[in-house]
Amino acid sequence: MDRRKRGTKLLGRGRECALLDQLIVAVRMGESRVLVVHGAPGVGKSALLEYTESTATGMRVLRAAGVESEMELAFATLHQLCAPLLDRLENLPVPQRDALQTVFGMRGGASPERFLVGLAVLSLLSDASEGGPLLCVVDDAQWMDRASAQVLGFVARRLLAESVALVFGSREWGQDLLGLPELEVTGLKAADAHALLDSVTHVRIDQDIRDRFVAETRGNPLALLELPRELAVTQVAGGSGHLDADTLPSRIERSFLARIDGLPEQTRLLLLIAAAEPVGDPSLVWRAAERLGVTPATVLASGTDGLLEFDVRVIFRHPLVRSAVYGSAKEEDRRAVHLALAEVTDARADPDRRAWHLASATAAPDESVAAELERVAGRAQARGGLAAAAAFLQRSVALTIDPSRRAERALTAADAGLRAGDIEAARRFAGIAERNAQDEFQRVRAHLVRGHITFATGFNNEAPLMLLTAAQRLEPFDMDLARETYFIAWASASFGAGNRDSLMAISRAMRELPAPEGGPRALDLVLEGYALLITDGRSAALPTLRRAKEALTDHPVQDLLKWGWAACGVSALLWEDRIMPDTPARAVEAVRTAGALSELPLYLHSLGIPISLSGDFAAAAALVAQADAVADATGVPMTRHTELLLTAMRGREAEAEALIAATIEEAGASGQLNGVASAQWAAAVLYNGLARYGLALPAAQATTRSANVIVSQWALPELVEAAARTGDDTAARGALEGLADAAEPCDTDWAQGILARCRALVSDDDAADGLYREAIERLGRTILRPELARAHLLYGEWLRRDRRRAEARIHLRTAYEMFVSIGMEAFAERARRELLATGETVRKRRNGTSTSDELTAQERQIALLVRDGLSNPEVGARLFLSPRTVEWHLRKIFTKLGISSRRQLGDALIPVTST
Repeated sequence: MDRRKRGTKLLGRGRECALLDQLIVAVRMGESRVLVVHGAPGVGKSALLEYTESTATGMRVLRAAGVESEMELAFATLHQLCAPLLDRLENLPVPQRDALQTVFGMRGGASPERFLVGLAVLSLLSDASEGGPLLCVVDDAQWMDRASAQVLGFVARRLLAESVALVFGSREWGQDLLGLPELEVTGLKAADAHALLDSVTHVRIDQDIRDRFVAETRGNPLALLELPRELAVTQVAGGSGHLDADTLPSRIERSFLARIDGLPEQTRLLLLIAAAEPVGDPSLVWRAAERLGVTPATVLASGTDGLLEFDVRVIFRHPLVRSAVYGSAKEEDRRAVHLALAEVTDARADPDRRAWHLASATAAPDESVAAELERVAGRAQARGGLAAAAAFLQRSVALTIDPSRRAERALTAADAGLRAGDIEAARRFAGIAERNAQDEFQRVRAHLVRGHITFATGFNNEAPLMLLTAAQRLEPFDMDLARETYFIAWASASFGAGNRDSLMAISRAMRELPAPEGGPRALDLVLEGYALLITDGRSAALPTLRRAKEALTDHPVQDLLKWGWAACGVSALLWEDRIMPDTPARAVEAVRTAGALSELPLYLHSLGIPISLSGDFAAAAALVAQADAVADATGVPMTRHTELLLTAMRGREAEAEALIAATIEEAGASGQLNGVASAQWAAAVLYNGLARYGLALPAAQATTRSANVIVSQWALPELVEAAARTGDDTAARGALEGLADAAEPCDTDWAQGILARCRALVSDDDAADGLYREAIERLGRTILRPELARAHLLYGEWLRRDRRRAEARIHLRTAYEMFVSIGMEAFAERARRELLATGETVRKRRNGTSTSDELTAQERQIALLVRDGLSNPEVGARLFLSPRTVEWHLRKIFTKLGISSRRQLGDALIPVTST
């Protein structure tokens, strides 16, 4: 009888069944649960999954299973799981609905990112659970295709309050399931193992031999059930059937093979057809069988010895049966079976599987099959199955004999492998492309792929120079591609891992490019402006950078997605404070809309820097939290630029020092010099705020030597202040000269205000007073409240030392109030100490003391987004949560804040200043 119908506890599995019972109870109570049931083949994982289904009475159950031969087909397992819910797609937000329809082949369109697909599946499961608890079971998860594994791993980490259980059965941990709650299934205890062995042996066995048999199988239930069939009665009774626990799966397979060998030839062929057909579709299996002369009536009459069942799906006794059948078959028999399956697979409805069967049926190079694989690779890529596309292309290369076509396909396979994250495969196929290249264009494109691989595998100075070489070699063939490659080379040198020598070499090469035909695009203007900045200086670059700034305001979204991260620095180089957030803000929305979520943390940090500089720490912290959520969801490592600056500006010494030290260590070890520069800049800001100028000085000096043209520019004011306060006039005046070169040509209040403030620090008394007043006036017209507050502080400090205490109090009090309201604690304390020195009584005050401080970081982020008018689905889309989980968090937020509606969030989140 079927265990799912019995619903009884399994022999020897009381602890495991109790845990699964608790899981079902929790889901019935409105919670979500995830569990990975893992263990050796045959240990009973599938039986436990069936038990879970049997206890889920009244719950909707979705089932899927990974299939070894289907691992190259993108989203195959996911489609199995979600197919019963596709009638609910209309309930999803349009971008999520489109993403799922695209990856399931229900519509055409651009390839969605897998994280958008993951969010769509999360929303789909959440929506389905509105009608009652949902149990999702995925067996043989070790054989899931990579795209499905990534999506389901993503979903598993985000389930919280959806009344959904997601239970995996897997032989070993896949990287996409690491860290999830687990249940390890081991062999049965001795007494239970003996009971199970007794149930399948019908001869008297000596107790010592029974004990050894149980010990050698390590209580593996399938071994105890199957291996006595393999051994002769005398072997079992006499104890001569030795087992090796390390080869237990192969012994179990051999036991199955012994049973298979005893079956009629047509039955064995039917088993091979079923093993090669991953869907488990009886119709496909029977039609392929008929092509190979297998008669259903004959096979069914003789039976399959319980190894194969035909129901709604074709089901093997155990996955080891499938692998035993397929692995032991002759190569020519496997090819014949795959050819028959290809012939009966609908080319329009299922072109991927048909092409894969054709490839498996082909022993020698075959251009028609290679071309078909190339076509379906394009289809898989459009559906977001980059790993599947790479697999199809790699097989296509193997079946291609013409060197030129082989090189082209290898190039495409290398690029697909790189984008799928398979770096070793990308390198291998780039090498194949180079060896088979028939012309210089193919060779240079292979070199370009190698440059991108080097850039992707860790920022180091090798990548910019490789990309420079590729760009130069591309010029005769594709000038647009060459320009884009120059741009990435420059950006990798300045914002990534280059040094000033490589940056100069790239910039000089860019200056020699001919004028673009048809007039310059925004990319061309940014490219020219950046090159001029390095080769000829700020004054020469300004006109072009200003034109680039204008061109970027309405530039096509697709271009922003490709290289917008590097164009975000244009307004900073122009010292344009009010428009500095514009390009990254557009890019953030473009990335969100396109679903290119792996790139989102980069743009969120690009936006977070100008927001931090404006003094809106709450908004900057929300961007940091969003970036963290995305980075956690996507697994994309990210240097925490905004968090570094924000923590340093807040002045919380222990927290900031720990983050700075960790960043310098991690970024330095991986060659991410930009991360090191950002951390050193943050250290200079922190120590200037703490008035520890001796520590601020070397940090600022190190930053100004960075190849990063923006961070090194922003570190100059920190260096002037630290050097002036430590009495290092040479360093102070040298930094001031550098700042003048960067700021003087830019007639903006930000540039001229910072320059006046820094000049005042190194000027005599007569000039300093006027310069400080100019700095305050100019910075007062910017949105940069922290810079204005620092101007008041420096002027107040200067006035106190000039014994003008009454005037000093005015500016120091203004600085103190501003620092407190912004949240710059170290600078506020510095201003407070100066006020005390003037004779004014002032108590410490801190910003933001309210009930909203009780919120966790995620709760505050949700509250801010809801306050700004976003709906639950919109908040969920930004934070990778289901709408139900957002609602669950909101209930907790309302309780903590003592409110009852979304409308009250605006007042509840206003910071309160206390004394």
